[in-house]
Amino acid sequence: MNSVNSIMSKNVASVSSSQSIQEAAQLMSQYNVGSIPVVDNGQMKGIITDRDITLRTTAEGRESSTKVSDVMTSSVVSGRPDMSYEEATQLMAQNQIRRLPIVENNNLVGMVALGDLSVNQLSNETAGSALSSISDQHSREQK
Repeated sequence: MNSVNSIMSKNVASVSSSQSIQEAAQLMSQYNVGSIPVVDNGQMKGIITDRDITLRTTAEGRESSTKVSDVMTSSVVSGRPDMSYEEATQLMAQNQIRRLPIVENNNLVGMVALGDLSVNQLSNETAGSALSSISDQHSREQK
């Protein structure tokens, strides 16, 4: 069985809950990503997305100095380093997410993107159906 441990990104940029959303947005721009895990003292506390910043900060007229903890998503879906590609893909499809934080003993150890799974021996059919499911959900949310 191929586990996500073999394909996950291990050097994951993160922010602390006390940093500003401006700092989080700068990291997203620097690394060209749409979400960043929130980690305090090695422990994963949540995730902040570009959507969180837009809807919970900009749309509400908050300042760029707003703390990450005020707008982050606290209930985060995460995976384990030993889970199979198929398990990770199913979890991502069920929860309509494109990036899956990989956590061990509540410590962030990596991140897997749907694209990582689709190019690493996962059947094209499985990856395609997961991406289709996620994309369908996003287009419904946009309307």
